[in-house]
Amino acid sequence: MTTLADPRPGGRPGDLDRVPALTADLAARGVHGIVLAYVDTAGVCRVKTIPTARLDSAVAWGVGMSPVFDTFLADDSIVTTDVLGSPDGDLRLYPDLDHLVPLAGQPGWAWAPVDRITQEGERHPGCARTFLRRIVTDAADRHGLAFKAAIEIEWAVGVGSAPADEFVPAATGPAYSAVRQVELSDYTAELLAALAAQGVDVDQIHPEYAPAQFEVSVGALDPVAAADRSVLVRQTIRAVAQRHGLRVSFAPAYLPEGVGNGGHLHLSCWRDGVNLHSGGEGRYGMTATAESFLAGILAHLPGLTAVTAPSPASYLRLQPSQWAGVFTAWGRETREAAVRIVTGTAGRRDQDANLEVKPVDLAANPYLALGCVIASGIDGITAGRPLPGDITGDPARYGPDEAAALGVRRLPESLPRAVEEFRADPVLRAALGPVLADAVSAVRLGEAAAVEGLAPTALAAFYRWAY
Repeated sequence: MTTLADPRPGGRPGDLDRVPALTADLAARGVHGIVLAYVDTAGVCRVKTIPTARLDSAVAWGVGMSPVFDTFLADDSIVTTDVLGSPDGDLRLYPDLDHLVPLAGQPGWAWAPVDRITQEGERHPGCARTFLRRIVTDAADRHGLAFKAAIEIEWAVGVGSAPADEFVPAATGPAYSAVRQVELSDYTAELLAALAAQGVDVDQIHPEYAPAQFEVSVGALDPVAAADRSVLVRQTIRAVAQRHGLRVSFAPAYLPEGVGNGGHLHLSCWRDGVNLHSGGEGRYGMTATAESFLAGILAHLPGLTAVTAPSPASYLRLQPSQWAGVFTAWGRETREAAVRIVTGTAGRRDQDANLEVKPVDLAANPYLALGCVIASGIDGITAGRPLPGDITGDPARYGPDEAAALGVRRLPESLPRAVEEFRADPVLRAALGPVLADAVSAVRLGEAAAVEGLAPTALAAFYRWAY
């Protein structure tokens, strides 16, 4: 695995040498501006944009942006910690040239993820992308592990001309139906073309369960690239929808009841090119390392929920018997378990076997979510955690005694309760570091306070278009 160097004043090694050819290529493609993107603690993608001709300056010296956005809420109000939330200071955004891509859905624009450093050239402790790179690098250095990851993206398609405070479905067909696929055939065909032009390999795209909902599954990459890809794909989904007079919602609960939008994480551990979730002597072919990795995730799921389900609207979605995975349970191909072992089909298991973490939605910062899930799994390996028994069926059917015997516990049912679990989890806080950990707590509690007392209908409307 090639490790990306941290940005520094003057540019990453070799980056400036690449700029003339990149700039010429972008100009030849009619690209006039570049979107520099990162995701804040609340899960909102924030951007600065530059003319293509200024790429050399951005690569060498970065682009300024206030650190205050680390404690922005989804409605742009601001909370504070002892370090973050002040109007003072500045950060520098440095694009990752390896992931710069012209946007097929937004002609005239390119896109690149950024890492953020201080004006003095130090890592910004609130940068989620830098955090994930550190977690992945540490896992390689200390445990010889590499990872493949992908994030499912579910979204609802609304009529673009509808009032901003309403969701009017742009399709009426049943879940997974040919009717719905035909109704939005032109939109989804253009979306597939745009993703292909941007180098995104799509495994499948289909109508999902909820009204006017679709899902796209994309190919697995290393975790940082997978998080980048999640942000890029959502940018593309939104842009192509707008060109068709449509509007999309990635919110966990875009309607007050029923199944909402998930963002399930798929993750596999590899060592020396071998998939540790296949070919082992453990359950369903897992190796001992893979079993302990899964056990670590299960052990930290209550605190993880503050990272993977970070919006008050997330708890409208996290309901039993809706395939959201709201119990600390695992199973093979068990879609009501919080963690599903996907063994893959015979003949492909050495390549395809992976874990699916289900209590995740697209309000989550993908870098924080992947980093904290990996840190939880690494803790399981380090501690040699034993993997409890698996379940079948719906864990909601268990009575209290049976659930306790199986180690099946209901995940937090509100965001404040998730924060309590997060604050009580020293592994997650240590992985994030004090600055990011305090930002997670402050932003989550700020979101909860902002919507306290709202009925489900108003709560869904509050966040419907935020993410």
